[in-house]
Amino acid sequence: MTVFLVVGALGVVLLLVALLVGDVLDGALEGLGAGFFSTEALAGFLGALGFGGAIALEVTGSTSLAVVVGVVLGVLLAVAAAKASRFLHGSGETDTVRTSDMVEKIGSVVSAIPDGGFGVVSISVGGHITRLNARSSTAVPAGTQISVTQVISPTAVQVEPLFLP
Repeated sequence: MTVFLVVGALGVVLLLVALLVGDVLDGALEGLGAGFFSTEALAGFLGALGFGGAIALEVTGSTSLAVVVGVVLGVLLAVAAAKASRFLHGSGETDTVRTSDMVEKIGSVVSAIPDGGFGVVSISVGGHITRLNARSSTAVPAGTQISVTQVISPTAVQVEPLFLP
């Protein structure tokens, strides 16, 4: 039973290290597989193996059955932890805000948009505030809410003022 408890405690310690140190240990685990292994998954496996095995040993009295139960629980928790870790860390694809993400978003005019010219608008997408050059079919004063209708270039958009009742 002591061995199971030590393995479980090792899993908890590894999880605490992963929370405090971050992704430092993940680099060492990258060589083991195609991105499946993570510090969180390894910590979950060890914790479930140790504590699940200890509980199974106490209930059944059979060491071999305790090992099987611990390994099964460890694999299940490791898979769940790996999926949760991948979900929380994200794929990185949505981290960068692109000008094309601005279409149909609402923002406000920072610098007035003259008729036939460019002004500046501020738009928030995914928590990122972006200022872009903007033109409109009509003159739009500063402070007016706008909606982005089209991307002109990576730094400029076409907007229309919102007429809220």
